[in-house]
Amino acid sequence: MNYYFNKTINGTFEEVIEKVTKGLNEEGFGILTEIDVTETLKKKLDIDFKKYRILGACNPPYAHKALQAEDKIGTMLPCNVIVQEIEAGIIEVAAVNPMASMQAVKNEKLNEVASEITAMLENVIEKL
Repeated sequence: MNYYFNKTINGTFEEVIEKVTKGLNEEGFGILTEIDVTETLKKKLDIDFKKYRILGACNPPYAHKALQAEDKIGTMLPCNVIVQEIEAGIIEVAAVNPMASMQAVKNEKLNEVASEITAMLENVIEKL
């Protein structure tokens, strides 16, 4: 089982960020964190890096269910979605596969939540 699912699409980096954010919102996710890896690497290490952003997506009702089933699951939240520029006009979007990351946790209630979140994130990626 792959630990992520992805799709490469055409567009500008910022347009794709908007599409991904909209798609996540349609599935009930909000963006809790946004890490601009490009900016961070430049600022901290003076390294020029491709456009790369990590979006920390959270679906509050499902996060609550997951935390009720397994209180340490917060170590794996939020669900990360990356957007990176492969080359000008070609952008890859990848999302964590919650089912793959939950294999380490033996909890049936959590597997149900992970399965539903996986389907939702796959839907976001497919619709791009």
